[in-house]
Amino acid sequence: MRGSLDASHIHEVDFDKGGGLVPAIAQDTKTGKVLMMAYMNREALDVTLREGRACYWSRSRKELWRKGATSGDIQIVREVLVDCDMDTILLMVDQQGEGACHTKRWSCFFRRINKEGEIREIES
Repeated sequence: MRGSLDASHIHEVDFDKGGGLVPAIAQDTKTGKVLMMAYMNREALDVTLREGRACYWSRSRKELWRKGATSGDIQIVREVLVDCDMDTILLMVDQQGEGACHTKRWSCFFRRINKEGEIREIES
């Protein structure tokens, strides 16, 4: 993972604003496509940084979720970015396997809402 010129530290990420969680967006390093959005708590971010593989917090199961632990569709983390408010994480990843989505699509963003409000599936 790439380094930083700034002297900030992980403890500056604002987990408090979201009740202990921050949104975490995974983006494909090869295509630039947004793959998915999940949440991280401090432990998930620590695990991600330590292991170099994406780890999230499952809000439904109330536990750490190592992406691909059961599906094999892992995300190798190449870079971790944090937004200007220090409350959203962007993971630049090499997606492996069939895709990031539990539906076996490459991206979770495979539906588009048109100006009439209709939702249609598109290629992911």
